[in-house]
Amino acid sequence: MAPTADVPSAEMSNLSVNPTAPKGTAKRDALRANEIEIQALWEQERVFEADAADDGKEKFIVTFPFPYSNGHLHIGHAFSLTKSVFRAQFERHMGKNVLFPFAFHCTGMPIQAAANKLKGEIEAYGVPPKFPEEDPQVRAKMEAELAEAAAAKAAKQTGDLKAKGGKTKLVSKTGTGIVRQWNILAKMVPEEEIPRFVDALYWLNYFPPIGVEHMKHFGAGVDWRRSFITTFVNPYYDAFIRWQFNVLREKGKILFGKRNNVYSIVDGQVCADHDRSEGEGVGPQEYVLIKLKVLQPDHGQARHKKMEALLERFGDKGIYLVPATLRPETMYGQTNCFVLPEGEYGAYYIDATDEVFIMSERSARGLSCQVHSDDKYFTKDFGKIECLEKFTGNELLGLPLKAPNATYEKVYTLPLLTIKMDKGTGVVTSVPSDAPDDYMALKTLQDKPDFAAKYDITPDMVDNYKVVPIIEVEGYGDASAVFMCEKLNIKSANDRVKLAQAKDETYLKGFTSGIMKVGPYAGQKVSDAKPKIKESMIAAGQAHLYFEPESRVVSRTNDECVVAATDQWYLAYGEESWTQAVKNHILDEEKFNSYDPIAQAKYEYTVGWLKEWACTRQFGLGTYLPWDNQWVIESLSDSTIYMAYYTIAHILQGENNLNGESSKSPGKIDPADLTDDVFNYIFRNTPMPANTNIDPVVLDKCKKEFRYWYPMDLRVSAKDLIPNHLTMALYNHAAIWDDEPELWPKGYYTNGHVLVDAEKMSKSKGNFLMMDETIQNFSADATRFACADAGDSIEDANFSRETADTAIVSLVNEDEWITETYLMEGMRSGEDSLNFMDRVLMNETNRAITETAKCFSAMQFREGLQKGWYEMLLARNEYRSFCHDSGIPMHRSAVTKWCEAIIVMICPICPHWSEKVWKEIGKAGHAIKAPWPVAEQEDKLLSRQAKFLRDNLKNLRQQVGKGPKGSNSASLLVTDSYPEWKVNVLLMMQEKYDNGFPTDFMQQLKAWCSNSSDKKLMKNMMQFASFTKKEVEEVGPIAMETTLPFDQKAIMEDCIAYFKSQLNLENIDVVKLDDSTVAVPDRVRENVVPGKSYLW
Repeated sequence: MAPTADVPSAEMSNLSVNPTAPKGTAKRDALRANEIEIQALWEQERVFEADAADDGKEKFIVTFPFPYSNGHLHIGHAFSLTKSVFRAQFERHMGKNVLFPFAFHCTGMPIQAAANKLKGEIEAYGVPPKFPEEDPQVRAKMEAELAEAAAAKAAKQTGDLKAKGGKTKLVSKTGTGIVRQWNILAKMVPEEEIPRFVDALYWLNYFPPIGVEHMKHFGAGVDWRRSFITTFVNPYYDAFIRWQFNVLREKGKILFGKRNNVYSIVDGQVCADHDRSEGEGVGPQEYVLIKLKVLQPDHGQARHKKMEALLERFGDKGIYLVPATLRPETMYGQTNCFVLPEGEYGAYYIDATDEVFIMSERSARGLSCQVHSDDKYFTKDFGKIECLEKFTGNELLGLPLKAPNATYEKVYTLPLLTIKMDKGTGVVTSVPSDAPDDYMALKTLQDKPDFAAKYDITPDMVDNYKVVPIIEVEGYGDASAVFMCEKLNIKSANDRVKLAQAKDETYLKGFTSGIMKVGPYAGQKVSDAKPKIKESMIAAGQAHLYFEPESRVVSRTNDECVVAATDQWYLAYGEESWTQAVKNHILDEEKFNSYDPIAQAKYEYTVGWLKEWACTRQFGLGTYLPWDNQWVIESLSDSTIYMAYYTIAHILQGENNLNGESSKSPGKIDPADLTDDVFNYIFRNTPMPANTNIDPVVLDKCKKEFRYWYPMDLRVSAKDLIPNHLTMALYNHAAIWDDEPELWPKGYYTNGHVLVDAEKMSKSKGNFLMMDETIQNFSADATRFACADAGDSIEDANFSRETADTAIVSLVNEDEWITETYLMEGMRSGEDSLNFMDRVLMNETNRAITETAKCFSAMQFREGLQKGWYEMLLARNEYRSFCHDSGIPMHRSAVTKWCEAIIVMICPICPHWSEKVWKEIGKAGHAIKAPWPVAEQEDKLLSRQAKFLRDNLKNLRQQVGKGPKGSNSASLLVTDSYPEWKVNVLLMMQEKYDNGFPTDFMQQLKAWCSNSSDKKLMKNMMQFASFTKKEVEEVGPIAMETTLPFDQKAIMEDCIAYFKSQLNLENIDVVKLDDSTVAVPDRVRENVVPGKSYLW
């Protein structure tokens, strides 16, 4: 007898299996041994190499963002990577000429920064280093200091002296918070080799080749002839990037000047996304600094002594509290200013205006890097600012201020306990008419004198300040903040959730619908007046522009970044015609496929905000700017059109030549001969360059390769590259090939991040999985299987190690069953001998083939795994059980079709397994080259009949358990007749159906059913219609027939032996109530309806 196959478990499967992983490793080892053998065969026969062809086959090129080569690939890489790998293999089965190239990114700061850090550790602690934390007491002290620093930072940002320091991000990742570059490398390289990594270039020689090997272990299906690394180390790619930038400059896309960018003062340069340890995707946020002039203190409070002294020294220059606001148009409604009582502030001298600004140290640091006007910085020394005095927030409370544009001649500084010192300047201007937080804070001080007195705020500082109406919003009045607080019944300034809701709604309505009531722009829409008010205040010296990152950004050298205006070469992404061209492309579904409406919205949003981008830096690895070699092209800017380079890399560099040694060039091309004219000929259809040293035949081959493979059919990435790399790639394609939009990318697929066992990957949790380690633990195919099962949406997915374990068991057992059964003697054969269940299995196989192909082409691999593996196993198990219980052999045609189909359908996910089983059943060639199985059109009626049999068997099993004990005989009662009310429902549904139901069908149904006075009947009608609607969606309009389109009795009689065995009954007869004279009690008859039999 054939062995029983174990079916893998998964949340999405209804299979009943033992989820316990195998205790031994024999099955895993068998899979790994096969994978090693198959991979060697693939490499020997070069099965994944693809070239431009004239054979009429459709081409398909898919690419994946090259990983950064400062370590090994992890399961997060593997998960995203599988989306490319699976799709590429599926397209091979569809008969296309498929190219999947892969390379390694080395540009930027991370490698250089890591090399520098290692050098410092060696210089300080020797080789091998003796770190102080090796002493347990020293370690405990260092960890305590880290925790204390985290707590102090939290307290400083919130003003809460009791703030507790939770685990920092660093502690969560490492378990200690103490990170040494030596120790990081020690987990990846032999200790004796670590000192060589003080040379940044050594990293480029070490990690990329290992990446190639790990990818091969994964069975990634890459054409490795086209692989390379970036930076000047590779002269071929270096020449390509220099050409790209020359073209961009020629087209006016690269400009020079001072621009605001996220900047690291420690590193002395712009901090691009790939240079960050925190804050990827964060850009500059523009604020307006409002200058609130400090007046002479007028309440005789001792806490103002320092301010009085400062006024005596610098009062003639002007001393200002400078809140940062996003809403300068609301300054007409100022009633006071807020500071954090426990916050730390400084009085900073501003050289550009000869004034003193009071603000947080953090914001002053950022301001010192920004331009006041005419390329003149706020301070005389970039990045440095003179602090004249330090204050606590409490020392600033009760100060009288002159607020520009305000109705009140004088306002006061008041306490606000929710200010965060890591945002803005730590000073907040108050407009209670249009800011719910401001309104509730002021109201609290007015309503609670004891609270105000706690901070020495006297009644005259708050009681006389009423809300000033400044903006009229239809439906909200002229004080929308007051309206929203009353509407939401907000009683306290601590009601953060409701206040956040009120703020969002107030700000949105005020900007989009508000009309100014005061000032020179009264009567104008807020959206029109806002920029005018901002400019007029700046022109009058009442305000200045100020920038800071949208959220916290930390460089890889652990410097908290600011926004700085620096001389930069920048890409003018915000240029109107360029932006419009990209927008037109992504909005055209015929030209661009984003595979997901959420992703599509993100592309549209990014195109809307992406503006000038600093494309160079003065530190790190990369390609030097062709016309100004003091600048290095940054990592996001040298990786936007390298997909085009893939098309010719195998001619320029070739196999085993990641660094681009010219002696290994298959095309005998000297990198020095790769002039702009050469690349223009290859990529831009210009004339053949004169006087080139490159063989014209080789150049024509390069051009043919590019023209054949482009445009790129699909690019796969994690979702966090949408706001930068992916959108920038669209822009650069649109610039380089502005006259050939047909060469722009055709599709981007993005996935979410991957969790491991439903938790975020973390070394401290023990679930941080490296890709190759996971392959060794579970095999490549089981790892790929678990990746497919993890999920496909833009939301986070889950890699389950239990799924990988059970996949091992399933793959090995299915291998055994298929190879034994496929070649087994004694099966039935011939068309005439096909019975009902033979035809059901073949029909289920046809359906699975079609549905799996739809899923794979839509990048829905988890659903494809469900259709092409789990549901196929269920269909086979049902068929095998039927044949066994009926005492008849399986049919060769049904078994052959099922076996050959499942081998190919699972091949995109588990190709090594498919290759092995394909050969074991005697098929010629490679499984990865096998055509997708041919599916006949699904017989919807047969599918419905099979569902009828399946559902009835399930119901009858439940009924037989409720029958009298000891009974071994029963009748199966069936009927073709619906009760009148069900017939009426079906007729109504037929009337409404037109290749689908209307979108409001359920509402129409409810209205139709409401004609019945019987509430119970109405409920039954709704339930029946809802069930039938789902069945229609599955099998088509035949589900609405008023009589069943098949003979229930005949089907059951054909399967009677199966029923006897499954129900454990010796005698069963089938009774059709419509024709039978058997006396069946009415109470039993009521349980019998078409499609649902009853056991009697």
